Amino acid sequence: MNICLYGSGSRKIDKIYTDEAYELGCKLAQNGHTLVFGGGRTGMMGACAKGVHDNNGNSIGIAPEWIGNFEPLCEDCNEFIYVTTMDERKKKFLENSDAFVISPGGIGTLDEFFEIITLKKLKQHNKPVIVFNVKDFFNKMFEMIDEMGAKGFLYKQEETFRIANTIDEIFEYLG
Repeated sequence: MNICLYGSGSRKIDKIYTDEAYELGCKLAQNGHTLVFGGGRTGMMGACAKGVHDNNGNSIGIAPEWIGNFEPLCEDCNEFIYVTTMDERKKKFLENSDAFVISPGGIGTLDEFFEIITLKKLKQHNKPVIVFNVKDFFNKMFEMIDEMGAKGFLYKQEETFRIANTIDEIFEYLG
């Protein structure tokens, strides 16, 4: 299975988060899954990719050619797909992935997350979307989404994503 990881590429992330991302990468490789990710060498993306590569797993990096001006790219990918725009990148994530795991990140990660669940809600895909809630990172976001539903801003609350607090829960949801 090709599993897309959304997550930060920041070099400033606390080790408690990147350690979890590394372990996720190890388990992806050990279970024969391919990592699809933004191609970054740092942050959550880089830590997960390192776990994959340290366990002889496969990865597909997808990034605009110019992103290397902002963050270092992972050179260990089995395949690297260069695109022109961030929108094209997200389209390639969808085309090349069977499931999505959202790990802690910033604005870019939230953009990717909300787009993928919106597309699921609009029946443009039916792939699993799992939020990896490391150390309760996303709890405030879940509260906001619940409030939006309670106040009528969201239509029928269909299950567009699952919440996993541990790596084992991610794999339970993936089946």
